[in-house]
This record gives sequence, C-alpha cells and structure tokens, in this order.
Amino acid sequence: MANPKLKSVIKSSQKSSVIVRRKPVAAVKTAYSLAEREEIFHRFSIQRPEPRGELEHTNPFTLVVAVALSAQATDAGVNKVTRALFKIADTPQKMLNLGEEKVREHIKTIGLYRNKAKNVIALSQMLVDEFGGKVPETREELVRLPGVGRKTANVVLSMAFGQATMAVDTHIFRIANRIRLAPGKTPDEVEDRLMKVVPKHYLYHAHHWLILHGRYTCKARRPECERCVIADICKSPEKSSDIPAPLVELPPQVIGEAVE
Repeated sequence: MANPKLKSVIKSSQKSSVIVRRKPVAAVKTAYSLAEREEIFHRFSIQRPEPRGELEHTNPFTLVVAVALSAQATDAGVNKVTRALFKIADTPQKMLNLGEEKVREHIKTIGLYRNKAKNVIALSQMLVDEFGGKVPETREELVRLPGVGRKTANVVLSMAFGQATMAVDTHIFRIANRIRLAPGKTPDEVEDRLMKVVPKHYLYHAHHWLILHGRYTCKARRPECERCVIADICKSPEKSSDIPAPLVELPPQVIGEAVE
C-alpha cells in the first residue's frame, strides 16, 4: 500500500521547484518623486490657470499652417506674416486659390519660407482631396500631411481637438533635460517619458506650462531662477537660487505679442 505521506511530500517538492520569474517594472526616469511632480504642476496651475499657445489662428486649418510655419521661426514672427495671410486664406481651398507664389510672398520674412510655402499648398491639396477640406483628428493622419511632423500633430490634437498630448519643442526638450524632469536624447524619448511622469490630471495643460516656463523663466542662455516658482524643488545643477518666486497668478497672456 502506498504511503500517503510520501505522495504529499513528492507533490510538495515538485511544486516548490517551479520558479515564476516576472519581468521587473521599468522605473520612470525622473529626478522627482510623485509628490514633487504634483507640487511642480500644482504651482504652474496657480501661476497660469489657463495657459494657451501663442500662435494666432482661427480654426484647425490655420492652426496646422501656423504650427508648420513655426519650425525654425519664432511665434511672434509667424504671427506677423499669418495675420494678413489668414484674412484671405483660412481654408484649404482658399489657400489653393491663392497659390504657392502668393503664399511665398506673404511668408518671406520667416526661415525656410520657400519650402514652407510649397508644403502649405501641398497639405491644403491633401486636405481637399482626401479629407473633404477638414483637418483630421488623429496623429496618424495628421503626420501624413506635408510639413507636419509629430510635434505639429500633437499641438493640433491638443489645441484644436482637446486631446492631452506632449508637443516637445526646443523649450520642452531643454527643460526636461535641464531640470531632470524627463531626460532623454531625442524629442520622442522626452515625449514618452513626460507622458509617464506628469500627473494625469495635469497632463492636458502640461506642455503649455513647460513651454511658457522655458520661454519666459528657464531661458536657454541663462535661467532666471530668481523668477522661478519651483526653484526650491528644482534639481537642475545649473540653478542659482533655492528660493521660489512668489506664487501668484500672472496677468492674462496677450496672444500674438510673445517675446521670444
């Protein structure tokens, strides 16, 4: 007769030899704890409750064009040329009617204007031919438009369609690395990490807060730490002050007159 105790020992021994290996959860690369990140964006939300992009536009189409024109150009410079342009061409069909040569004349004061004029006409043609003259609402479709990259698509998705995206421009790329919030070697890497480290309830406005912080406070040549509301939290090796600026709501933004 088999010994029941022996069977129990054998089964127990067989079970104990099975080792379940789980993949380790990759840590989010940031120098800040969740509580610190909450505080950073809480302060930004008090300083600028309703941040906005500083490119003038009247509809999703003019926004696509303005953002595409802003590559290697300042928002203020783009606004100066688009005011007159958008008065006569605020739809894809009107832009096509205007023609590449006249578009070129309107935007000739900004960098790469010849190629940009060509792209504006080409994207207008695609919108008419493939999208019924309407700007698509997905990133996959937007990046198919000539002159529209991932950053432009993210701006349009956020500002025109209310989606929480992270449009990594030069300001955000610098800030994310300088203060070690979401360091990365490429804009895509920084975007991916910011989408993970920014608290979800602050994500919709986060890219505007970071852009404006980089444009007006944490400037490229010299960060103005004495004017920074997160100076005490900031972990940048470049910072010159640990005393945060007074946390007060700033005056409303004047769109179209941004100082770069």
